[in-house]
Amino acid sequence: MSPVQWLPTLVVAAVLASPAHAGSLTFAQALDRAVAGAPSLQAAALQTEAARASARAAGALPDPKLNLGVEGFPISGPNAGHPSRDDFSDVKVAIMQEVPNRGRRRAAVAGATAVIAQAEAARLVEVRKVRVATALAWIDLAYAGRRLAAIDQVLTSLRPLWEAQPSAVAAGRQRPAQALSQIQMRATLEDRRSEQVASLARARAELTRWTGEAAPSVVGAPPEYPIDASRLRAALETNPTLLAFRSAASRADAEVGAARAAERPDWGWEVAYQRRDPRFGDMLSAGITVSLPLFASTRQEPLLAARRADASRVHADREDAGRGLAAQLDSDLADHDMHHDQWMRTTGTVVPAAQRRADLETASYAAGTATLADVLDAMTALADAKLTALERQAMVVRDGARIVLTYGSDQ
Repeated sequence: MSPVQWLPTLVVAAVLASPAHAGSLTFAQALDRAVAGAPSLQAAALQTEAARASARAAGALPDPKLNLGVEGFPISGPNAGHPSRDDFSDVKVAIMQEVPNRGRRRAAVAGATAVIAQAEAARLVEVRKVRVATALAWIDLAYAGRRLAAIDQVLTSLRPLWEAQPSAVAAGRQRPAQALSQIQMRATLEDRRSEQVASLARARAELTRWTGEAAPSVVGAPPEYPIDASRLRAALETNPTLLAFRSAASRADAEVGAARAAERPDWGWEVAYQRRDPRFGDMLSAGITVSLPLFASTRQEPLLAARRADASRVHADREDAGRGLAAQLDSDLADHDMHHDQWMRTTGTVVPAAQRRADLETASYAAGTATLADVLDAMTALADAKLTALERQAMVVRDGARIVLTYGSDQ
């Protein structure tokens, strides 16, 4: 069988090939390893842990204060410098406790709860980011390897025909200009090979970043993610990006509650033991303090207005994020439909037409009615069509993984 005849078989075999060796990862293994070991996820988990630890102190009373002092120490008059002669002199030991009003404490608890929810939502956002990046890196590595193998098979298969060109020119069966055209086509294919080598290296480096595997390779079939637009739109309500905005809104609302509570008085209490000279006897004192927010119009109310404005801004940001996420989903779905249609046209129309042309030119060459250059043109066009089909298939697979992992439900 001539190289012209077995070229299509070799290209298809290269496309389907997916060699497995040490360090290879299936798609699911790559995702699991990334989620288990990505440093960014470890940092996000620690952020959540810190928020939970801080929340345990939310709403608690401030630490009590110990007050030590000397009162009534005489510095003038007949008893100056002799406190034991003066029944007003004493050594004071007091315990003081400030008690913020209940509204402040409730707002602190609500704010701490919102911070936990915000940290958890940020962690879920990072989980999706890691999963999407890992998925795309795995798919890119898989298809870069397949495209590179296919190009190598094309170059190997066409080499005998290219090497036959000088003799065809010398025999007068091909014009010198046609030989130059084939040299350009060969250079174009070699350029595409260089691009795939670079793509392979980039994808491998990206997969190493997320999985920690030093020299990863891929094994197994590419993922299949069916696109259900209605389910994806319904899942937007629980998308971690929007959950993060909702948590931020809850935190802003808690800050409004704290500013509103500042308009109400706080209080505190104090108990003091006063040690005096034994001739006069010791004393015990107790009392309370109450804050007086008498100037709310210039102190508390401006702060409350600021917190309300911040809360309104966060709610507006949440609405904007929801609309933006929905619009981005629709845009991505439209791109996916376009890429799928292009792939179908390439595999259903372009590749069969290129295959038919190659077969006809090969038959014509065998009958002596076509030149070697005609055969090379047809075979190069067939190889280009199959490589384009492979590239468009990769785009469709990437679209499916990215859309479902970004917008779909975690369940």
